[in-house]
Amino acid sequence: MKKAISILLVIAMAAMGMVGCSNSDSSSKDEGSAAEAFYIGGIGPTTGEAAIYGTAAMNGAQIAVDEINEAGGINGTPIEFNFQDDQHNTTIAVNAYNTLKDWGMQILMGTVTTAPCIEVAGYTAQDNMFEVTPSASSTDVIVNDNVFQICFTDPNQGIASAQYIGENKIATKVAVIYDSSDVYSSGIEEKFEEEAANQNLEIVAKEAFTADSKTDFSTQLKKAQDAGAELVFLPIYYQEASTILKQADNMGYDPIFFGCDGLDGILNVAEFDTSLAEGVMLLTPFAADAEDEATQAFVSKYKDEYGGTPNQFAADGYDAIYTIKAAIEQAGATPDMSVSDMSDALKAAMTEITVQGLTGGEDGLTWEATGEVSKSPKAVIIQDGVYVGM
Repeated sequence: MKKAISILLVIAMAAMGMVGCSNSDSSSKDEGSAAEAFYIGGIGPTTGEAAIYGTAAMNGAQIAVDEINEAGGINGTPIEFNFQDDQHNTTIAVNAYNTLKDWGMQILMGTVTTAPCIEVAGYTAQDNMFEVTPSASSTDVIVNDNVFQICFTDPNQGIASAQYIGENKIATKVAVIYDSSDVYSSGIEEKFEEEAANQNLEIVAKEAFTADSKTDFSTQLKKAQDAGAELVFLPIYYQEASTILKQADNMGYDPIFFGCDGLDGILNVAEFDTSLAEGVMLLTPFAADAEDEATQAFVSKYKDEYGGTPNQFAADGYDAIYTIKAAIEQAGATPDMSVSDMSDALKAAMTEITVQGLTGGEDGLTWEATGEVSKSPKAVIIQDGVYVGM
């Protein structure tokens, strides 16, 4: 009997030892010391009024993750990707960030929209977590040295828009309708107005609205029409733009409408007559009808996987993942590094890489230590319900 009890005790102690090893492995994975993958989190709106942006960025990023993993991962290490919905809400975005941290996130691709990104960026700075935002464009996003942008900054969008309109002599009398309560919209408007003077553009009407007054634009449109505006510049999101186009059509006002990346998505607004968007112009770094091999391969994959034509935000998400990959390879980062050590290595690598992405043009994407990207914009026009490069 004593011998039998001794054997049982030995077996029990061995089992406890095995459990102890399992718990140790689990905790070390959470700390990043034994990770077998790069854990990349994503945040953006996949429900709510800005869902077109977040869903597209998530889908584009997933295509990139799948391609990289199918090719053997990053230096032989696969990517684990987890995308969380923030509904374009700052509080929900912070909750999503904490959820991803609990999951084991080492790098953040996000957030997709500006206000949530500004909020979350404060937390990634505290944690010194490397962050690449595909499409949050305010300069407030990159005040800390751990955040890098794939999209143009708001000032650059405003300046480039005024330059394009002026250099191509699209119009001379311009009206601006913008959201003064939104950092994205007001930031672009400010720089557009400054550059318009250099381009001999006359701003004949400058009309603001706020988040609390974005359903009726008849007053703003009437002032633009009465002032003789040949072009209305819309540095706003597609939801409000679709309403403006409807109301302009109802009042018989038919100027040229010109916007920035926020208008990308207007063709997918529910119950919107896309014929009203015919002739709308916007600056974007991506045109789905481009004939280069990389763009066409991406468009084909996107249609096969998700249906429909990818917009700029899908391309931004795709480029964000490949940018993270390039930075990891340049830095020689490994998945067992701490979040902070990995961030420091990737921050240094970002100023040393060039990414030939979908949104970078012939010269590709490069970065300043400030987090700002350098790349070439493209102008597109909506014709027959699709974006066509100009």
